[in-house]
Amino acid sequence: MPDHVHLLATPYDETILRIVSSIKGASAYKVNRLLDRQGPLWQQESFDRIVRRDEDLNAKADYILRNPVRAGLSHSCEDYPWFWRPATG
Repeated sequence: MPDHVHLLATPYDETILRIVSSIKGASAYKVNRLLDRQGPLWQQESFDRIVRRDEDLNAKADYILRNPVRAGLSHSCEDYPWFWRPATG
């Protein structure tokens, strides 16, 4: 998505806050370097949810995958250039 990021993760040793902070810091550094700029890239806050059931996990994953289609950025989630799903089998 051009204006936000979705992340579905199962943290084991670290808190979500620490993981998100690491991702924001590293990506802001790289984007700013790539664009030859300085300053904040991300908003301070983030929105997170704790998923407790497999059904909820699947619903969240489906929402994330269909987001580019709802936004009119692609015809299917598989067509979106940054679509990724782990290999099964």
